[in-house]
This record gives sequence, structure tokens and C-alpha cells, in this order.
Amino acid sequence: MSFTYDDVGATREHGFCPPGFHPLHVRTRIGEGEEVFRRAAEAVMTWEMHRAMGVGIDASSDRAAPDVDVTVTLAGVIKAPCRVVWTVEEHRRIGWAYGTLSGHPECGEEAFVVERTGDGTVWLTVRAFSRGAKWYARAGGAATRGLQHAYARRIGVVLRRLCAPVQEI
Repeated sequence: MSFTYDDVGATREHGFCPPGFHPLHVRTRIGEGEEVFRRAAEAVMTWEMHRAMGVGIDASSDRAAPDVDVTVTLAGVIKAPCRVVWTVEEHRRIGWAYGTLSGHPECGEEAFVVERTGDGTVWLTVRAFSRGAKWYARAGGAATRGLQHAYARRIGVVLRRLCAPVQEI
């Protein structure tokens, strides 16, 4: 399957949104410290964060890596095929992005990056650009974008919850 948009990998560039797409940027504080960072990074890289959201994940690998195919299933009905387009694994920054493939209800790219700042605070940033591809996504308009923002905020809450036991030690 091929990507459904031209600017593959563009979520690496902070603030870039191709013409005709809608941007998304949500940053959530997860906690503090190296242990929280490692736990959050592992949950993001192994699909655990997504599965904890209650979405189905069928991936060609147990870990995010370039060219890994992933099908996200929403509400048990909507199938959203994607492919990982880039990953980053640095000392204080870990994450990845996937792009939409044919059959996805949206067209675009979404990145999930965990960062540990100089003061030790751990953040999850969800950055994306998208537009409706299927008729029902286009018909949803602003409501569809509102659901995407709610999903991005919720995924940060879920990741914070996954990391909470580490913070209490």
C-alpha cells in the first residue's frame, strides 16, 4: 500500500503543516525523572500506550520502527492502516510517527514523542496534520477534528496513568 499524502516524514519539522491539512499539537506533562521517562518511552515504542487507550493495534513488529505497518482499529469497526515513517531514540527524546495508507479514514501523519527536559520533567507531544479521506471523515468536519484533539489529550492522560506507579517509588 502507498501513503495517501505527499509530505511523508514532515511531522519531524515542528510546526509544519502542508497546505489543505489541519494541524494538531497537544503536549501533556507525564511526570518527572529518568524512571518515568524510560517507562513512558517503552509504552510509546511498544504500542502499549495505544492499547491502553482501548484501540486495537495490529503491527508487523512488537516495536515502532521505520516501515512497520500498523492497523489501528477504532470502536471495533473502523480500520485505519498506517506505516511508521520515522523514529527517534535519543538520550532525552524517544518516539515515532506514522502516516496514513490507502483505506484510512483520514489522510496525513501523526507523531508521538516523549521528551525529558533539563529540569527532569517528562512530556508527551502528539503532533499531526490531517484531512478527511473517507466521506464520513470529511462530513464530520470540525467535529472530526475535535475528536482528534480529544484523542490526543486522552492518550497523554493514559500514558501518565501507565507511568504513575513508577513515580510513587
